[in-house]
Amino acid sequence: MGEGSNHILPVIMCGGSGTRLWPASRDSMPKQFIDLLGEHSTFQTAVQRVTAPQVFLRPAIISSNEVRFIVAEQLAQIGAAADIILEPIQRDSAAAIAVAACHAARLHPETIVLVIAADHVIDDAAAFAAACQAAIEPARQGQIMTLGVVPQFPATSYGYIKPGKPIKGTQASRVEQFVEKPDAETAQEYINQGFLWNSGNFLFRADVMIEEFERFQPTILAAARDALERATIDLDFIRLEEDAFKLAPKISIDYAVMEHTERAGVLPVSFSWSDIGSWSALWDASPRDEDGNALRGNVEVIETRNSLVHSDDILTTVVGLDDVIVVAKPDAVLVTSRSRSELVKDLVVSMRAKQRPEATEHLRMYRPWGWYQRIDTGSRFQVKRIMVKPGGRLSLQKHFHRAEHWVVVRGTAEVTVNKDIVFLHENESVYIPIGAMHRLNNPGRIPLELIEVQVGSYTGEDDIVRVEDVYGR
Repeated sequence: MGEGSNHILPVIMCGGSGTRLWPASRDSMPKQFIDLLGEHSTFQTAVQRVTAPQVFLRPAIISSNEVRFIVAEQLAQIGAAADIILEPIQRDSAAAIAVAACHAARLHPETIVLVIAADHVIDDAAAFAAACQAAIEPARQGQIMTLGVVPQFPATSYGYIKPGKPIKGTQASRVEQFVEKPDAETAQEYINQGFLWNSGNFLFRADVMIEEFERFQPTILAAARDALERATIDLDFIRLEEDAFKLAPKISIDYAVMEHTERAGVLPVSFSWSDIGSWSALWDASPRDEDGNALRGNVEVIETRNSLVHSDDILTTVVGLDDVIVVAKPDAVLVTSRSRSELVKDLVVSMRAKQRPEATEHLRMYRPWGWYQRIDTGSRFQVKRIMVKPGGRLSLQKHFHRAEHWVVVRGTAEVTVNKDIVFLHENESVYIPIGAMHRLNNPGRIPLELIEVQVGSYTGEDDIVRVEDVYGR
């Protein structure tokens, strides 16, 4: 890549659990991987937004180890390729962006880097690409550019940017001030003074960002650089070295660099943008009927206005309520006013303190080979529905406290029990005794679905001894 290249290296940040969108978003499947607004997740639409080859290079994804196979699967679903960099521990956005800058500098020190979040919604991909191209010139001049969204209303959930002096020969300005989330009255004052929403999208030369980290956060830069240099390749993933990476302080890029640097610039943009940070924000971004309702799934409402009602499964009804959020999942239901939906985050903290599994885990848990879903649980038994993708293979394992019975309902199963291998088809079953070494494989071309019945003194997920695993768990 030459110094004069107009191509941009996109880096998509996939951290965060989106607790304010519970119960749809949980640690086991965070909001950026859920199809909240259409057939694709916001992560997938973010990737699609930066795949035009005339503008963008092969993207890099910075994600956690826990969701690495979800990232890989969702990339495959849309036919996209990317470098997937795994953080061994969460260290907020500053460390991730330091890694991104060092990764980009390997191509060329002056590589233009675009950092975007996986959970943002932008309705005009062409306008976004045009804005990125317009920000290249000030970035090439040494500015760390951010896209400042022209406010559509006095939002209290976004930070704001005060533009300063114009940057000669560009449509951009220097940043005079970053300000925190305001109250409603202050937000309106900011709009009156020409402030912009801080979208959290950054565009910069790799060497410039590295220089600013060296100046303001050398510890973070050293940790990021060392973790990347000592990274290992695991399947299709780049694993940052944990001992090095954990030395980085946990701090956002705004506090670490942007509020200190004299090189911050902002490009005003007018396309629709939202970070979908809460159910109220999702209502704002959703198509609504003539009563102002955003309805999705198995729902019915009467005399209800300006509300969001979502249900994946169970019939969910709302009568005579305005400005409410109702979200129904098979194992949890949320009811809140739109104005107080931000408090869902505090609710999740409370449930975690009480060790409620619903706070972090879905009934359906995704694995690299497919997924399993709990159907019923008792004191000495558990029933699961299991789906194994074509070519998927569970680890070779055994259990000390439970026996298992597998019944195939669709597809073909190759089952190993100790030294025996059997092939099962629809309506055939196999018994796995306590302590038996066993493995399940889908050798067919269609998904394998089966029902698993566990019986024993303990049926927890930690009663698994893995002897061999193709996924490196």
